[in-house]
Amino acid sequence: MTACAIEPTAENGDDDPTPDAPCAITADGTYAARLARDGDSWFPERWTLDGPEPYAVPLPAHQPEEPGTEVQPMADGRVLIRRLSQRRHAFSLLYPTGPGTGELLLGAVECPDEDTVLRLLPPAPGGQRAYAVAVGRHSTALWLVAGGAFGPEHLAEIPGRCSGGVWLDRRGRMLALDREVGGRTKAIVVDLERGGEMSPLLQIAAGSDDRLLLADPDSGLLLISSDAPSPGKPRLGWGVLGSSLPVRFPESLRLADRALTPFAIQPGQVLQPESCAVGLRIDGPFGSWVGVWRPADRRLHQLAAPDGWLAGSGLWTEDGVLRLPYATEAEPCGVARLAVPSAGGLPRGGGSSAVAADAAVDAVADALEPEAPEPVAPRPVPLQQAPLARLVTK
Repeated sequence: MTACAIEPTAENGDDDPTPDAPCAITADGTYAARLARDGDSWFPERWTLDGPEPYAVPLPAHQPEEPGTEVQPMADGRVLIRRLSQRRHAFSLLYPTGPGTGELLLGAVECPDEDTVLRLLPPAPGGQRAYAVAVGRHSTALWLVAGGAFGPEHLAEIPGRCSGGVWLDRRGRMLALDREVGGRTKAIVVDLERGGEMSPLLQIAAGSDDRLLLADPDSGLLLISSDAPSPGKPRLGWGVLGSSLPVRFPESLRLADRALTPFAIQPGQVLQPESCAVGLRIDGPFGSWVGVWRPADRRLHQLAAPDGWLAGSGLWTEDGVLRLPYATEAEPCGVARLAVPSAGGLPRGGGSSAVAADAAVDAVADALEPEAPEPVAPRPVPLQQAPLARLVTK
Protein backbone atom coordinates (compact mmCIF):
# COMPACT_ATOMS: atom_id res chain seq x y z
CA MET A 1 0.00 0.00 0.00
CA THR A 2 1.34 3.34 -0.97
CA ALA A 3 0.74 6.66 0.30
CA CYS A 4 -1.02 9.51 -1.19
CA ALA A 5 0.89 11.85 -3.52
CA ILE A 6 1.34 15.49 -2.46
CA GLU A 7 0.49 18.28 -4.85
CA PRO A 8 3.64 19.48 -6.63
CA THR A 9 5.10 22.85 -5.78
CA ALA A 10 7.57 25.06 -7.61
CA GLU A 11 9.90 25.89 -4.78
CA ASN A 12 13.10 24.60 -6.34
CA GLY A 13 15.70 26.97 -7.59
CA ASP A 14 16.37 27.32 -11.30
CA ASP A 15 19.58 25.34 -10.93
CA ASP A 16 17.69 22.22 -9.80
CA PRO A 17 16.54 20.16 -12.80
CA THR A 18 14.00 18.12 -10.83
CA PRO A 19 10.84 19.31 -9.06
CA ASP A 20 10.40 18.95 -5.31
CA ALA A 21 7.40 16.66 -5.75
CA PRO A 22 6.80 12.96 -5.14
CA CYS A 23 5.13 10.71 -7.67
CA ALA A 24 1.82 8.89 -7.40
CA ILE A 25 2.10 5.10 -7.71
CA THR A 26 -0.61 2.64 -8.69
CA ALA A 27 -1.79 0.32 -5.92
CA ASP A 28 -0.07 -2.66 -7.59
CA GLY A 29 3.19 -0.77 -8.13
CA THR A 30 3.14 -1.12 -11.93
CA TYR A 31 3.11 2.55 -12.94
CA ALA A 32 3.90 5.92 -11.43
CA ALA A 33 3.28 9.46 -12.59
CA ARG A 34 4.65 12.84 -11.64
CA LEU A 35 4.93 16.40 -12.86
CA ALA A 36 8.45 16.82 -14.24
CA ARG A 37 10.24 19.96 -15.34
CA ASP A 38 12.39 20.95 -18.27
CA GLY A 39 13.75 24.43 -17.58
CA ASP A 40 10.69 26.52 -16.77
CA SER A 41 8.24 24.11 -18.40
CA TRP A 42 6.28 21.49 -16.46
CA PHE A 43 4.89 18.34 -18.07
CA PRO A 44 3.41 14.98 -16.97
CA GLU A 45 5.68 11.98 -16.96
CA ARG A 46 4.74 8.30 -16.67
CA TRP A 47 7.11 5.79 -15.13
CA THR A 48 6.93 2.06 -15.78
CA LEU A 49 8.10 0.17 -12.70
CA ASP A 50 7.33 -3.52 -13.35
CA GLY A 51 10.03 -4.22 -15.93
CA PRO A 52 13.70 -5.13 -15.55
CA GLU A 53 14.60 -1.44 -15.32
CA PRO A 54 12.32 1.55 -14.73
CA TYR A 55 11.82 3.95 -17.60
CA ALA A 56 9.96 7.22 -18.06
CA VAL A 57 7.76 8.44 -20.92
CA PRO A 58 7.16 12.21 -21.13
CA LEU A 59 3.57 13.22 -21.91
CA PRO A 60 3.75 16.92 -22.80
CA ALA A 61 0.61 18.69 -24.00
CA HIS A 62 0.45 21.54 -26.49
CA GLN A 63 1.42 23.94 -23.72
CA PRO A 64 3.26 23.63 -20.37
CA GLU A 65 1.30 22.64 -17.28
CA GLU A 66 0.84 24.76 -14.18
CA PRO A 67 3.00 23.73 -11.19
CA GLY A 68 -0.05 22.73 -9.11
CA THR A 69 -1.47 20.35 -11.72
CA GLU A 70 -2.24 16.88 -10.36
CA VAL A 71 -1.42 13.65 -12.22
CA GLN A 72 -2.22 10.06 -11.37
CA PRO A 73 -1.31 6.78 -13.13
CA MET A 74 -3.99 4.32 -14.21
CA ALA A 75 -3.64 0.53 -14.46
CA ASP A 76 -3.64 0.58 -18.28
CA GLY A 77 -0.66 2.96 -18.46
CA ARG A 78 -2.61 6.13 -19.15
CA VAL A 79 -2.18 9.13 -16.88
CA LEU A 80 -5.06 11.08 -15.41
CA ILE A 81 -4.50 14.82 -15.23
CA ARG A 82 -6.47 17.48 -13.38
CA ARG A 83 -6.18 21.06 -14.65
CA LEU A 84 -7.70 24.08 -12.93
CA SER A 85 -8.98 27.11 -14.80
CA GLN A 86 -11.22 29.70 -13.13
CA ARG A 87 -12.74 27.28 -10.58
CA ARG A 88 -13.28 24.65 -13.27
CA HIS A 89 -11.41 21.37 -12.79
CA ALA A 90 -10.96 19.60 -16.12
CA PHE A 91 -9.96 15.91 -16.27
CA SER A 92 -8.26 14.09 -19.13
CA LEU A 93 -6.41 10.84 -19.76
CA LEU A 94 -3.01 11.18 -21.42
CA TYR A 95 -1.20 8.45 -23.34
CA PRO A 96 1.79 8.24 -25.71
CA THR A 97 1.05 8.25 -29.44
CA GLY A 98 4.34 7.82 -31.26
CA PRO A 99 6.17 11.12 -31.02
CA GLY A 100 3.23 12.95 -29.45
CA THR A 101 0.72 12.76 -26.62
CA GLY A 102 -2.85 11.61 -27.03
CA GLU A 103 -5.55 13.05 -24.81
CA LEU A 104 -9.02 11.77 -23.97
CA LEU A 105 -11.22 14.48 -22.43
CA LEU A 106 -13.33 13.19 -19.54
CA GLY A 107 -15.22 16.30 -18.50
CA ALA A 108 -15.00 18.83 -15.71
CA VAL A 109 -16.20 19.59 -12.20
CA GLU A 110 -17.31 23.14 -11.46
CA CYS A 111 -16.58 24.63 -8.03
CA PRO A 112 -18.41 27.98 -7.92
CA ASP A 113 -17.46 28.66 -4.30
CA GLU A 114 -13.95 30.10 -4.21
CA ASP A 115 -13.38 28.43 -0.83
CA THR A 116 -13.88 24.94 -2.27
CA VAL A 117 -10.70 22.91 -2.79
CA LEU A 118 -10.75 19.90 -5.13
CA ARG A 119 -8.02 17.26 -5.07
CA LEU A 120 -7.47 13.74 -6.30
CA LEU A 121 -7.64 10.86 -3.85
CA PRO A 122 -4.82 8.26 -3.78
CA PRO A 123 -4.85 5.72 -6.63
CA ALA A 124 -7.68 3.25 -6.10
CA PRO A 125 -7.11 -0.52 -5.98
CA GLY A 126 -7.49 -2.04 -9.42
CA GLY A 127 -6.43 1.18 -11.13
CA GLN A 128 -9.54 1.36 -13.33
CA ARG A 129 -11.17 4.24 -11.50
CA ALA A 130 -10.05 7.51 -9.97
CA TYR A 131 -11.76 9.64 -7.34
CA ALA A 132 -11.60 13.19 -6.06
CA VAL A 133 -13.04 15.19 -3.19
CA ALA A 134 -14.25 18.78 -3.35
CA VAL A 135 -13.92 20.20 0.15
CA GLY A 136 -16.29 23.09 0.77
CA ARG A 137 -17.07 25.27 3.77
CA HIS A 138 -19.47 22.83 5.43
CA SER A 139 -19.44 19.62 3.38
CA THR A 140 -17.31 17.48 1.10
CA ALA A 141 -18.40 16.16 -2.29
CA LEU A 142 -17.05 12.80 -3.41
CA TRP A 143 -16.59 12.43 -7.18
CA LEU A 144 -15.77 9.59 -9.53
CA VAL A 145 -13.64 11.41 -12.11
CA ALA A 146 -12.33 8.53 -14.26
CA GLY A 147 -13.76 5.10 -15.01
CA GLY A 148 -17.42 6.09 -15.06
CA ALA A 149 -19.83 5.84 -17.98
CA PHE A 150 -20.54 9.54 -18.57
CA GLY A 151 -17.63 11.60 -17.32
CA PRO A 152 -17.31 12.83 -13.72
CA GLU A 153 -20.08 11.49 -11.46
CA HIS A 154 -21.12 12.92 -8.09
CA LEU A 155 -21.25 9.99 -5.65
CA ALA A 156 -21.93 11.42 -2.22
CA GLU A 157 -22.13 14.58 -0.13
CA ILE A 158 -20.43 14.17 3.23
CA PRO A 159 -21.21 16.63 6.05
CA GLY A 160 -18.01 18.26 7.32
CA ARG A 161 -14.63 19.03 5.79
CA CYS A 162 -12.70 15.91 4.76
CA SER A 163 -8.97 15.40 4.36
CA GLY A 164 -6.72 12.37 3.93
CA GLY A 165 -7.91 9.37 1.95
CA VAL A 166 -6.95 5.71 2.54
CA TRP A 167 -8.28 2.57 0.83
CA LEU A 168 -9.16 -0.23 3.25
CA ASP A 169 -9.73 -3.11 0.83
CA ARG A 170 -8.45 -4.40 -2.50
CA ARG A 171 -11.78 -3.94 -4.27
CA GLY A 172 -11.81 -0.17 -4.03
CA ARG A 173 -15.05 -0.20 -2.07
CA MET A 174 -14.17 1.06 1.41
CA LEU A 175 -12.61 4.53 1.57
CA ALA A 176 -11.44 6.13 4.80
CA LEU A 177 -11.51 9.93 5.14
CA ASP A 178 -10.64 12.25 8.02
CA ARG A 179 -13.72 14.36 8.66
CA GLU A 180 -13.71 17.60 10.64
CA VAL A 181 -16.99 18.45 12.37
CA GLY A 182 -17.37 20.85 15.28
CA GLY A 183 -13.65 21.49 15.50
CA ARG A 184 -12.73 17.80 15.92
CA THR A 185 -11.39 15.43 13.28
CA LYS A 186 -12.33 11.75 13.23
CA ALA A 187 -11.68 9.11 10.59
CA ILE A 188 -14.79 7.71 8.91
CA VAL A 189 -15.42 5.03 6.29
CA VAL A 190 -17.40 5.64 3.11
CA ASP A 191 -18.91 2.57 1.41
CA LEU A 192 -18.88 3.26 -2.32
CA GLU A 193 -21.15 0.30 -3.09
CA ARG A 194 -23.86 1.51 -0.74
CA GLY A 195 -24.36 5.04 -2.02
CA GLY A 196 -21.65 6.60 0.10
CA GLU A 197 -22.94 5.21 3.40
CA MET A 198 -20.73 6.41 6.26
CA SER A 199 -19.49 4.56 9.36
CA PRO A 200 -17.18 5.67 12.19
CA LEU A 201 -13.64 4.34 12.01
CA LEU A 202 -11.55 6.03 14.71
CA GLN A 203 -13.08 7.32 17.94
CA ILE A 204 -10.27 7.11 20.46
CA ALA A 205 -11.46 9.84 22.81
CA ALA A 206 -14.34 12.30 22.60
CA GLY A 207 -12.03 15.32 22.46
CA SER A 208 -9.18 13.89 20.38
CA ASP A 209 -8.31 14.39 16.71
CA ASP A 210 -7.97 10.91 15.19
CA ARG A 211 -6.71 10.52 11.60
CA LEU A 212 -5.93 7.45 9.51
CA LEU A 213 -2.65 7.78 7.59
CA LEU A 214 -2.11 4.33 6.03
CA ALA A 215 -3.74 0.92 5.97
CA ASP A 216 -2.74 -2.48 4.63
CA PRO A 217 -5.63 -4.79 3.61
CA ASP A 218 -3.52 -7.98 3.84
CA SER A 219 -2.40 -7.68 7.45
CA GLY A 220 -4.92 -5.13 8.69
CA LEU A 221 -2.15 -2.86 10.00
CA LEU A 222 -3.24 0.76 10.48
CA LEU A 223 -1.02 3.81 10.97
CA ILE A 224 -2.84 6.65 12.67
CA SER A 225 -2.25 10.11 14.07
CA SER A 226 -3.97 11.13 17.29
CA ASP A 227 -3.51 13.53 20.16
CA ALA A 228 -5.39 11.22 22.57
CA PRO A 229 -2.28 10.34 24.64
CA SER A 230 -1.05 13.96 24.70
CA PRO A 231 -3.84 16.49 24.01
CA GLY A 232 -2.88 19.09 21.45
CA LYS A 233 0.21 17.16 20.30
CA PRO A 234 -0.47 14.56 17.57
CA ARG A 235 1.44 11.31 17.82
CA LEU A 236 1.89 8.37 15.50
CA GLY A 237 0.22 5.16 16.57
CA TRP A 238 -0.77 1.79 15.20
CA GLY A 239 -3.75 -0.50 15.40
CA VAL A 240 -5.27 -3.46 13.60
CA LEU A 241 -8.31 -3.37 11.35
CA GLY A 242 -11.16 -5.30 12.92
CA SER A 243 -9.36 -5.81 16.24
CA SER A 244 -10.60 -4.96 19.72
CA LEU A 245 -7.06 -4.28 20.93
CA PRO A 246 -6.20 -0.67 21.78
CA VAL A 247 -4.20 1.64 19.56
CA ARG A 248 -0.57 1.95 20.70
CA PHE A 249 1.74 4.94 20.41
CA PRO A 250 5.39 3.77 20.33
CA GLU A 251 8.06 6.03 21.76
CA SER A 252 10.26 5.05 18.81
CA LEU A 253 7.92 7.01 16.52
CA ARG A 254 8.36 10.17 18.55
CA LEU A 255 11.47 12.13 17.51
CA ALA A 256 12.27 15.60 18.79
CA ASP A 257 12.46 18.31 16.10
CA ARG A 258 11.66 15.84 13.34
CA ALA A 259 8.45 15.11 11.46
CA LEU A 260 7.58 11.50 10.63
CA THR A 261 5.18 10.68 7.79
CA PRO A 262 4.44 7.04 6.88
CA PHE A 263 4.22 6.43 3.14
CA ALA A 264 4.22 2.66 2.52
CA ILE A 265 3.38 -0.61 4.29
CA GLN A 266 4.80 -4.00 3.33
CA PRO A 267 2.04 -6.06 1.64
CA GLY A 268 1.43 -9.79 1.68
CA GLN A 269 1.78 -10.32 5.43
CA VAL A 270 -1.63 -11.93 5.91
CA LEU A 271 -2.76 -11.81 9.53
CA GLN A 272 0.72 -10.68 10.63
CA PRO A 273 0.39 -6.94 11.30
CA GLU A 274 3.21 -6.83 13.83
CA SER A 275 5.73 -8.15 11.28
CA CYS A 276 4.85 -5.61 8.58
CA ALA A 277 7.56 -3.12 7.69
CA VAL A 278 6.54 0.52 7.38
CA GLY A 279 8.43 3.14 5.38
CA LEU A 280 8.45 6.65 6.81
CA ARG A 281 9.68 9.97 5.52
CA ILE A 282 11.69 11.78 8.19
CA ASP A 283 12.02 15.55 7.81
CA GLY A 284 14.59 17.37 9.90
CA PRO A 285 16.56 20.62 9.87
CA PHE A 286 18.98 19.27 7.25
CA GLY A 287 16.65 17.54 4.80
CA SER A 288 14.67 14.33 4.43
CA TRP A 289 15.66 10.71 4.90
CA VAL A 290 14.04 7.29 5.35
CA GLY A 291 12.75 5.51 8.41
CA VAL A 292 11.87 1.81 8.63
CA TRP A 293 9.79 0.50 11.53
CA ARG A 294 7.89 -2.64 12.50
CA PRO A 295 5.48 -2.98 15.43
CA ALA A 296 7.27 -6.14 16.61
CA ASP A 297 10.71 -4.48 16.61
CA ARG A 298 9.68 -1.45 18.69
CA ARG A 299 12.57 0.48 17.15
CA LEU A 300 13.03 2.92 14.29
CA HIS A 301 15.85 2.42 11.79
CA GLN A 302 16.95 5.67 10.14
CA LEU A 303 18.52 5.20 6.72
CA ALA A 304 20.04 7.39 4.05
CA ALA A 305 17.78 8.18 1.10
CA PRO A 306 19.04 8.03 -2.49
CA ASP A 307 20.05 11.29 -4.12
CA GLY A 308 17.08 12.83 -5.86
CA TRP A 309 14.53 10.79 -3.89
CA LEU A 310 11.00 11.90 -4.70
CA ALA A 311 10.52 12.27 -0.98
CA GLY A 312 7.46 10.59 0.44
CA SER A 313 7.15 8.12 -2.47
CA GLY A 314 7.96 4.44 -2.43
CA LEU A 315 6.62 0.91 -2.21
CA TRP A 316 7.47 -2.39 -0.59
CA THR A 317 7.83 -5.79 -2.17
CA GLU A 318 6.23 -8.67 -0.33
CA ASP A 319 9.66 -10.04 0.63
CA GLY A 320 10.58 -6.80 2.39
CA VAL A 321 12.56 -4.70 -0.10
CA LEU A 322 11.81 -0.98 -0.04
CA ARG A 323 11.84 0.59 -3.53
CA LEU A 324 12.34 4.36 -3.67
CA PRO A 325 11.91 6.34 -6.91
CA TYR A 326 14.47 9.07 -7.55
CA ALA A 327 15.39 11.52 -10.30
CA THR A 328 18.72 13.25 -10.81
CA GLU A 329 20.30 15.07 -13.72
CA ALA A 330 22.45 12.03 -14.49
CA GLU A 331 19.64 9.50 -13.96
CA PRO A 332 16.20 11.09 -14.51
CA CYS A 333 14.30 7.86 -13.81
CA GLY A 334 15.61 5.49 -11.17
CA VAL A 335 14.41 3.21 -8.39
CA ALA A 336 16.71 2.40 -5.48
CA ARG A 337 16.25 -0.95 -3.76
CA LEU A 338 16.93 -0.30 -0.12
CA ALA A 339 18.33 -3.02 2.11
CA VAL A 340 16.60 -2.65 5.45
CA PRO A 341 16.90 -4.40 8.80
CA SER A 342 14.66 -7.44 9.06
CA ALA A 343 12.47 -8.21 12.04
CA GLY A 344 15.51 -9.73 13.73
CA GLY A 345 17.68 -6.69 13.09
CA LEU A 346 19.70 -8.15 10.20
CA PRO A 347 19.77 -6.52 6.75
CA ARG A 348 17.58 -7.90 4.00
CA GLY A 349 16.92 -6.95 0.41
CA GLY A 350 19.50 -5.43 -1.91
CA GLY A 351 19.81 -3.81 -5.29
CA SER A 352 21.92 -2.17 -7.91
CA SER A 353 22.40 1.06 -5.99
CA ALA A 354 25.03 1.91 -3.42
CA VAL A 355 22.18 3.08 -1.21
CA ALA A 356 21.90 -0.37 0.39
CA ALA A 357 25.41 -0.20 1.84
CA ASP A 358 25.11 3.44 2.82
CA ALA A 359 21.81 2.83 4.56
CA ALA A 360 23.19 0.15 6.87
CA VAL A 361 26.09 2.41 7.84
CA ASP A 362 23.91 5.46 8.44
CA ALA A 363 21.49 3.79 10.85
CA VAL A 364 21.18 6.01 13.88
CA ALA A 365 22.32 4.35 17.10
CA ASP A 366 19.89 6.03 19.45
CA ALA A 367 16.99 4.60 17.46
CA LEU A 368 18.09 1.12 18.49
CA GLU A 369 17.93 1.66 22.24
CA PRO A 370 15.14 -0.06 24.18
CA GLU A 371 12.10 2.16 24.32
CA ALA A 372 9.86 3.14 27.18
CA PRO A 373 6.47 1.45 27.65
CA GLU A 374 4.01 2.42 24.94
CA PRO A 375 1.05 4.59 25.89
CA VAL A 376 -2.22 3.09 24.69
CA ALA A 377 -5.40 4.76 23.55
CA PRO A 378 -8.24 4.71 26.06
CA ARG A 379 -10.52 3.15 23.45
CA PRO A 380 -9.90 0.57 20.73
CA VAL A 381 -10.40 1.11 17.04
CA PRO A 382 -14.18 0.47 16.72
CA LEU A 383 -14.13 -1.55 13.51
CA GLN A 384 -16.57 -4.29 14.43
CA GLN A 385 -19.47 -2.15 13.22
CA ALA A 386 -21.32 -2.92 9.99
CA PRO A 387 -20.58 -2.79 7.12
CA LEU A 388 -16.89 -3.25 7.96
CA ALA A 389 -17.47 -6.43 9.92
CA ARG A 390 -18.33 -8.24 6.70
CA LEU A 391 -15.34 -6.92 4.78
CA VAL A 392 -12.30 -7.13 7.03
CA THR A 393 -10.33 -10.13 8.17
CA LYS A 394 -10.71 -10.84 11.86
